[in-house]
Amino acid sequence: MLELRPTCENCNKALPPDSLEARICSYECTFCATCVDSVLENVCPNCGGGFVPRPIRPSKNWKGNNFLGKDPASTKVKHRPVDPAVHARFSTAISTISPHKR
Repeated sequence: MLELRPTCENCNKALPPDSLEARICSYECTFCATCVDSVLENVCPNCGGGFVPRPIRPSKNWKGNNFLGKDPASTKVKHRPVDPAVHARFSTAISTISPHKR
């Protein structure tokens, strides 16, 4: 079950469960689209993977009790600002490799 973290790990921007700006890697590291594009250049600072839009959990119980009311989003903030210089050194070698091949 996706955790649906409440904020961008870098800039701490609010990313509510229905946010179209939320991006995640395969480990659920969560960042806003702006940070992914302009700071991280689609390289997760925690694992080196790429990002995809975070799915939006249904807000209503359409079927089988699978909805936000039963499985709410996390309220635990993971604010870990990225040091741009450190990230640049880390991502330089892998940023030219397509995320699905990293």
